[in-house]
Amino acid sequence: MSHLSIQHIRACVAAHRPVTFPVSEETRQAAVAVVLHETAEGSRILFIKRAQHDGDPWSGHMAFPGGHRDSDDISLQATAVRETQEEIGLDLNAATFLGPLSQQRAMPRGRTRDMLVAPFIFQIDTIPAFRLNHEVDEIVWGPLDDMLDRSLSDTETRPVGSSETVFNGYRLNGEHFVWGLTYRALQTFFKVLDPSYVAPDD
Repeated sequence: MSHLSIQHIRACVAAHRPVTFPVSEETRQAAVAVVLHETAEGSRILFIKRAQHDGDPWSGHMAFPGGHRDSDDISLQATAVRETQEEIGLDLNAATFLGPLSQQRAMPRGRTRDMLVAPFIFQIDTIPAFRLNHEVDEIVWGPLDDMLDRSLSDTETRPVGSSETVFNGYRLNGEHFVWGLTYRALQTFFKVLDPSYVAPDD
């Protein structure tokens, strides 16, 4: 099997022109880190399982490390770096920055908000000893090749308002379901890596 190399990923991301959204004073801005690590079996992507918290629309979800922009953050990339350090103890200042992906509109539980999430891609050569804070329950690595070729594609029915909706996603380790905004960001990423890529719900 031919694995997708970091070199190919780096070239594709460098040529990508990400979509950004206009912001106002009311716009909530957030950023996440898409962390890649290359192994002999192919490149892997780091996900976190968020801890359960009442009132958090992303409670218990699989996600990328990240969070809301603080007033002290000089950029959304800086937000992704800071939040990753706080949540899992990974210092992305020592990582290789590959570039940004297109921004995503956040729609927690189907509600439209004036909120954007900006993903930024980083490569780490070695895996550190992670230190998870109270916001994170678990680190889960996902195989990039198996997600890109849809080997791990799955669906899950979840409540939205007063009804239920079937969502597309990826099933990692036969257990963890990656869906929603994180799934949409991955579809954007895969389209960057392979312009002929068609998402399962297209």
